[in-house]
Amino acid sequence: MSFSVLGRKVGMTRLYTDKGVSLPVTVLRCGPCVVTQLRTEEKDGYNAVQIGYEDIDPRNSTRPLIKHDFIAGTTPKRFHREFRCDAKTLANYQLGQEIKVDALASTMFVDIIGTSKGKGFAGVMKRYHFKGMFASHGTERKHRSPGSIGSLCSNRGFGGGLKKGKRMAGHMGADRVTTRSLDVVRVDAGQNLLIVKGTVAGGKNGFVEIRPASRLYKSKAGRLKAASK
Repeated sequence: MSFSVLGRKVGMTRLYTDKGVSLPVTVLRCGPCVVTQLRTEEKDGYNAVQIGYEDIDPRNSTRPLIKHDFIAGTTPKRFHREFRCDAKTLANYQLGQEIKVDALASTMFVDIIGTSKGKGFAGVMKRYHFKGMFASHGTERKHRSPGSIGSLCSNRGFGGGLKKGKRMAGHMGADRVTTRSLDVVRVDAGQNLLIVKGTVAGGKNGFVEIRPASRLYKSKAGRLKAASK
């Protein structure tokens, strides 16, 4: 797995290309992140680099985490994430090393992981786009109900409970969402800003994890191949 950078979502805006085309873009404030731990296959069973992001008041952290970051020579951090790598890549990192947004300067496409907005308890029409019951004469006040659920049981209709995954009303949103293969429009190393084309899951100031795209669509893979020539 390639490296990752942590940051926060600033918001959305629009940029215009040289041809006058309007692009909807998302602005992300990335890093600087600090390497807080190096995991090795001999000690931990796998190779990985752990990074921390965003200073936090020590009284809002815990003593183990404070000492953990102190060993790396940095202040307590709010977020800690790690990405796996091979031994050769691991040798390029050191404790306390900073990873900034300019590490993505040569990257054309990125995957961004965020937490979607929470919508609270929602019915099936809002959560799964059910069409609802008929609104004609004779229908009771059940227009937004899911209908019968007993026909989908765990044993062809004879089981004691519903089959897992049955779409019903419940908590909506607040899920981990990965948006794949977003175009990198601009990298502003001076202000630690990354501007990507399209939308990113979550609200303003939401925590995000950015990594080089791990899987590309055919059209974008062709663009990447052409740019590398």
